[in-house]
Amino acid sequence: MTTTLTPTSPTGTVDARSNRQRWERPALAALLLGTLIAYLINLSANGWANDFYAAAVQAGSQSWEAFFFGSSDAANSITVDKPPASLWVMELSVRLFGLNSWSMLVPQVLLGVASVALLWATVRRSFGPAAGLIAGTVLAVTPVAVLMFRFNNPDALLVLLMIAGAWAMTRAVADGRWRWLLLTGAFIGFGFLAKQLQVLLVVPPLALMYLIAGPPKLGKRVAQLCAAGAAMVAGAGWWISAVELWPSDSRPWIGGSQHNSIIELTLGYNGLGRLNGNETGSVGPGGELPVGGNGMWGSTGIARMFEPAQGGQIAWLIPAALLALVVGLAMRGRAPRTDRRRAALILWGGWLLVTGLVFSFMAGIFHQYYTVALAPAVAALVGIGAVQIWGSRDRLWVRCAGAAALGLTTATAWMLLSRSASFQPWLRWAILVVGVIATVAFVFPLARKQSVIVALAAAFIGLAGPIAYSVDTLASAHSGAIPSAGPSSGGMHGMGGPGMRPGGDGGGPGADGTATTGATNGAGIPGGGVPGQDGAATAGGSAQGANGGEQRMGGAGGLLGGSSPSDRIVALLESNGTDYTWVAAAVGSNSAAGYQLATELPVMPIGGFNGSDPSPTLEQFQRYVADGKIHYFVAGGRGGPGGNSESTSSAITTWVTANYTSSTVDGVTLYDLTRPKS
Repeated sequence: MTTTLTPTSPTGTVDARSNRQRWERPALAALLLGTLIAYLINLSANGWANDFYAAAVQAGSQSWEAFFFGSSDAANSITVDKPPASLWVMELSVRLFGLNSWSMLVPQVLLGVASVALLWATVRRSFGPAAGLIAGTVLAVTPVAVLMFRFNNPDALLVLLMIAGAWAMTRAVADGRWRWLLLTGAFIGFGFLAKQLQVLLVVPPLALMYLIAGPPKLGKRVAQLCAAGAAMVAGAGWWISAVELWPSDSRPWIGGSQHNSIIELTLGYNGLGRLNGNETGSVGPGGELPVGGNGMWGSTGIARMFEPAQGGQIAWLIPAALLALVVGLAMRGRAPRTDRRRAALILWGGWLLVTGLVFSFMAGIFHQYYTVALAPAVAALVGIGAVQIWGSRDRLWVRCAGAAALGLTTATAWMLLSRSASFQPWLRWAILVVGVIATVAFVFPLARKQSVIVALAAAFIGLAGPIAYSVDTLASAHSGAIPSAGPSSGGMHGMGGPGMRPGGDGGGPGADGTATTGATNGAGIPGGGVPGQDGAATAGGSAQGANGGEQRMGGAGGLLGGSSPSDRIVALLESNGTDYTWVAAAVGSNSAAGYQLATELPVMPIGGFNGSDPSPTLEQFQRYVADGKIHYFVAGGRGGPGGNSESTSSAITTWVTANYTSSTVDGVTLYDLTRPKS
């Protein structure tokens, strides 16, 4: 006989008005409290995390103009290459509690706990408390989620707002009210202000869910979806319009754009360029890769999420989630059009398929931590599938499907753990043995006691690997532009890879195109010393870490990691620092970031993140120097490998080195812009 876990309404959804089961509230409280405590453990080990965003947080906590635009520095020379919504949460916290790692990262942790809670609420509404709790647990222990909910990249807010859109649309499917459609659009629109076009990946499944299952007639459903689209445009458009209409000479340059335009940034380097590889202003050629082709950002193809760089982040339960989608749809085959459980499957399945396929075949910049956007869909489908299969296990075909899910999960865990053979070597064997036994046992009808044992075994198979990776992530420091969860799996590509902790890049070409000296990192990019812009090598850079990551050693910083100024340099910059608009200038945002965070004074990041933006121009820089607005120029900063000798940053470097006096302090070359050469 089929087991029913929760009361349901005639439409096949959980009756929200039914009494909660006695265990539900304590279980939810334990999940959320456990998530909070776990995410707070060792949080300060991440330091500034991504210096690029940390510097912008510092700037926004000092200047409301920098807050609104998302400027890299409080003097508002240039913005980060994203809209500022994700920064606002952290900046408000820093304004309240002062600048430190905890005040910046605790808001990210709270966004993570809120994401778990909201996913629970959304899945529970359709499939009951057990499904909601399983979904929340899976999200909480997914390695890439553990990483990004403790980091200052925009992804934490992005994920929360995507889940919020799913929650609001689930409410809309339940009663067909306009307000839920408008709220869905508002959440997605605000998500654009976190990470631009990536949030739109959930729009097709959201729209399809309501178009198929919304209660009103078709014409009204279409009109409501159009209203949701208008709300989405309004949710993002107010800020975009303000930036575009603001006089360009009285606001900061839009970082990542070549013509000072947020529209250009959205459609180019930070938007459509990620799909087709046409990314003017990027760190290098995106690749425009053929299917299966290799490039700076790995290989494209249907198996991309299972490659070494991505697999340990997200892939553990993807096969089970896909199988749960198929089984769930099959079980709802004859349900009415408005069946809310089928609607939920359309939503979460569409989210996983659309986002997963885009990530798999995009030819531009792709980093493994992007996969956190898949985590809610995987978690929801696993929770739904577990409850659906368990509740209908009296059917032979359902038991066979459950056994297949266990077998696929066991095989995936074995593959992923084998890539890190020295990491908990016993674990893969334990999962293999338990997995084989549980897979075979699930095919047969079992008594209650045996069924409970198999259920516990299934939980071990699905969660042991992710939890082990997550514990390793919690215990390790992570920093730099391309963080990665869990132990090294030999999956480095591009300019970073698993285990980047703490880090920055290992070097790379200077703005003048001169290669740096020192050891190379896992991507083959030089590390160690950093050349001064006059060609003289400086000390610092970074060295290879024990887990395939990098250990920062100081110096001028670089493309993927912030500078680490010595106490002498900090004291030098702080001396009379408030007399200048910018206490210093350096090529590239990460090169400038460390000095700004250490002094809490504005440092101009010439050329933005990659050092390739035409801001400021040579003439503007010369005018700033003539007006006494910049004290020092820090040599050794650099942008991406796509830079060239004709860039604005190179022209500024050449002019400074030809006309101003240099000195070397703790291996870093500084040019005093108040002391021209005689």
